This record gives sequence, structure tokens and C-alpha cells, in this order.
Amino acid sequence: MLACMIALTSFFASEAMASGRHKHAARIEKGAAKIYTVQTPRVRHRCFPGKLRAILLHIARQVGRRPLVTSGHRSAGRRGSLHRKCLAADIRVQGVPVKRIVDAARSAPAIGGVGTYCNGIVHVDVGPRRNWHHCGGLARLARRARLAAR
Repeated sequence: MLACMIALTSFFASEAMASGRHKHAARIEKGAAKIYTVQTPRVRHRCFPGKLRAILLHIARQVGRRPLVTSGHRSAGRRGSLHRKCLAADIRVQGVPVKRIVDAARSAPAIGGVGTYCNGIVHVDVGPRRNWHHCGGLARLARRARLAAR
């Protein structure tokens, strides 16, 4: 009797999946590929929450092109980084000025942080609202040298 109940439960679960009730999750994952692309297969993006995907979709709609995610979840990095919690993405959009991407990101519902880097990458996340521009490495050293020369 118990074996029959287990068999019937499995049968109805597979029927529900075949009828499309559980296919919604698969459609969302396939739809994510239409929202953005990833720079390489090594970019970890499948853990992005719905809010972050909605931000990327908003940006895509505003600028008319899919963002290219250059960095998603990272297990290493600065402590406190939202990349470590899979709540942030670094993006660029081919052929679209950084200012237009930033404007689109800032107008997205549920946007948290929006940051820009000297290399044209834009950071978006679902954390607290904040903005920044960061130029690291050689650009920072050159700026320090110019200031010291004055």
C-alpha cells in the first residue's frame, strides 16, 4: 500500500512538471540568459537574487542592450563585499556610454550601490544606497605624483 502511494505521488509530481506548473523556474533561468550575458563561463551568476536580475533587466531596457556581467559572486575579496553574498554584479554594455549605464542603474527599483571604475566597469548591487567612483592602481599613483609635484 505504501509503495503504491509513493508511486502515485511520484507520478503526479512528474505530471505537474510536464503540465508546466513547475516549468516556471526553468523559464526564469532561461529568461535570465536574455537579460544579460556573462563575459566568461567562469563568471558566477546563477545565485543572483530576483532583485539583482530585475536591476539588470531594467538597465537592459533603458539602454537597449543586454549588459555583459564581468563579475558576479566571488568567494574571495574584500570583506563586506556584496559580491561575496552574490548580491552584486560588475557590468559593462558594449557601445553604451558609462554615464548612460549609471543613469539607468540609478533609476532602477531596488538599486543599492552604483559604482564606477576607470576601466569602464559599472558595479550594481542590492545593498544600501550609495555611489562611488574608484580609480585604483596606476591611475591613483599618477594622481598622487601630480599632486606631490605641485
